[in-house]
Amino acid sequence: MPAYTLLQISDLHLLPHPGDTMYGIDTEYYFHRVLEYALAAHPDIDLILVTGDLTQEPYLDSYRRIAEKLQSAEIPCICLPGNHDDPALMQSALNRGRVSCNKQTFLGNWQIIALSSLIPGKPGGRIDAQELRFLEDGLRAYPDRYALIAAHHHCLKTGSLWMDTMIIDNSGEFLAVLGRYPKVRAVACGHIHQVMDQQTDAVRIFSAPSTCFQFEPDSLAFSLDDAGPGYRIVRLYPDGSLETAVYRLPENPAV
Repeated sequence: MPAYTLLQISDLHLLPHPGDTMYGIDTEYYFHRVLEYALAAHPDIDLILVTGDLTQEPYLDSYRRIAEKLQSAEIPCICLPGNHDDPALMQSALNRGRVSCNKQTFLGNWQIIALSSLIPGKPGGRIDAQELRFLEDGLRAYPDRYALIAAHHHCLKTGSLWMDTMIIDNSGEFLAVLGRYPKVRAVACGHIHQVMDQQTDAVRIFSAPSTCFQFEPDSLAFSLDDAGPGYRIVRLYPDGSLETAVYRLPENPAV
């Protein structure tokens, strides 16, 4: 049965200048490395989904460098904002060619709805009333399409106490909307720099690892993990089923 293949990358944390490092890691180098590795390993990718925190400090030039690299893949790409991003700068730099900040995208009998969970000036997340309306309008308008929803912040607890202070603060309201539409199959998030894959009712909720440094799972306080940079592949089937797996680079930056 043919499927659409989606590449999810997240939490690039590009810095103002090429070669800049964070926790000793050249985040731009590993963004390039992860993207190149994923494209080589999975030549059938139909869509790239970038689930937020494209930059650590939002500069127009950083977004332009990201756009140039994504354009080189010659695959449609959707970018959505994280808490470190500037949506206006993203709109300026990331709406060219095959790269966009589109909030609704169609793949066969699937739709991908990209939401902002950004609270300006805050590390935590919220799906505000406008975004919830957009979500519900999209689900209501296409009742026969299966749906994958994307947002930067997580909507289920991870078990890391410090990270779960930044969970979408109206997750119950968000999940209640999803529960009213049986064609919703999955929620893809970033932000947590670790792998999550849980099921709530009929909705599968998963994250992608960061393309740079990872956070230690089940930690009380901020702590880096020694897991390598990675990405997630999602295969969307015409019957509404999906398969997904996480892959990591064969090399691991020292942290």
